Amino acid sequence: MITLDNISLGYGPRILLDNVSASFGQGTLTALLGRNGTGKSTLLRAISTLGRPLSGTIRLCGDSAATLSPMQTARRISFVTTDKVRISNLTCEDVIALGRAPYTNWIGRMQETDRRIVNDALETVGMYDFARKTMDTMSDGECQRIMIARALAQQTPVILLDEPTAFLDLPTRYEVCRLLRRLAHDDGKTILFSTHDLDTAFSECDTIALIDPPHLIVLPVGEMRRSGHIERLFGIGGE
Repeated sequence: MITLDNISLGYGPRILLDNVSASFGQGTLTALLGRNGTGKSTLLRAISTLGRPLSGTIRLCGDSAATLSPMQTARRISFVTTDKVRISNLTCEDVIALGRAPYTNWIGRMQETDRRIVNDALETVGMYDFARKTMDTMSDGECQRIMIARALAQQTPVILLDEPTAFLDLPTRYEVCRLLRRLAHDDGKTILFSTHDLDTAFSECDTIALIDPPHLIVLPVGEMRRSGHIERLFGIGGE
């Protein structure tokens, strides 16, 4: 679903990733790890087409991302950013309905099918009873579930999330990661999310993508655990 073909990323004279290749298949949950400032958000933005690689090709569902129109991109990939969202004048239902923008008619009018998809997304993330609430009255974990529901309503095969558990307490981090795991395994989504939370990454994910500039190391969780890359990069278990 996501393929990186010899891509390089950076800004100014600084190269974050140099000529890296990797792929992330359907039905998999992948945690993107790396030290601060090494390019996790930059890579997610490049995959989502909000940024561009210095060289190489990013493919979404087989097609070069650079050749896709904004509408085509919006039907293939949804992106949940790290920003805290507190919208006081929109209900949760309204926020999730924004995910239907790539499918509504030219005046953005919701049809019965769109409303059903919004309700299904609320149900999937366990927030159906919050449909008429506004997000300024809710906890961080509840708001994060609503933003994931918006991505679900967009009905894309690929979902990217930038630090989705950054502001959450430990139990809620696990709840969100288990939700993402279920969406990947049960609904066949390709989900890639950045995180600093090693425990949830290793306990809930299928694959770890580790940025070790200028390299990107992608391994199944078990292999990454045994490889020693995490200990070396983060200084775990040293003297």
